[in-house]
Amino acid sequence: MTAKFKRAKLLEGYGLSEASPAVSINPIRQQKAKSVGTALSGYEIKIVDGQLRELPIGEIGDIMVYGDNVMLGYLNRPEATEETIINGWLLTGDMGYMDEDGFLFIVDRKKDLVISKGINIYPRELEEVIDGFNGIAASAVIGIPDEKNGEIPIAYIELDEGVEQIDEQAFKKYLRDNLANFKIPKQLHFIDALPKNATGKVLKRELKEQLNNEFC
Repeated sequence: MTAKFKRAKLLEGYGLSEASPAVSINPIRQQKAKSVGTALSGYEIKIVDGQLRELPIGEIGDIMVYGDNVMLGYLNRPEATEETIINGWLLTGDMGYMDEDGFLFIVDRKKDLVISKGINIYPRELEEVIDGFNGIAASAVIGIPDEKNGEIPIAYIELDEGVEQIDEQAFKKYLRDNLANFKIPKQLHFIDALPKNATGKVLKRELKEQLNNEFC
């Protein structure tokens, strides 16, 4: 991206509708690769476990945000509000960790997490590897039920425009070289285009619904 905007300084940040317009951003004087920066002035970020206990630096957990940017609640949805706003803190639904300098690193959406044999698999990590293979435009990894493992990861893959196919043997070797065996998608589905919303976000819900319909 910096190659395209050579005269600009790009700063990656983090925000969500429930805590608008932003939560954190990489400071102009210091940026860290793959980080969304530090909390903006007046806001707080913490990482918690399933019981909402704050986790040590470097451990992955649920991201919570506190500040006057946090919404009051969902309109006419008191139960959803109660589950999301806890003592003024927003449970974002995102998972990540913080380093010793207070930089936030997002790992994935909690609802996208795949748990195989009790081990957490973060689809975003797999997608970043898959997208790095020549000829692949984008990918989406989802989990499906499996009797032996609980869940297994599978991948939907969209090829670059003009590319009709890739060398699957070379691709599978690339995955073995870059991912632990348990993280390698157990199924590969090549499709014309991934379903996306108006902002370009991949709609994994539609992929899951499509998959369910195939087995109905």
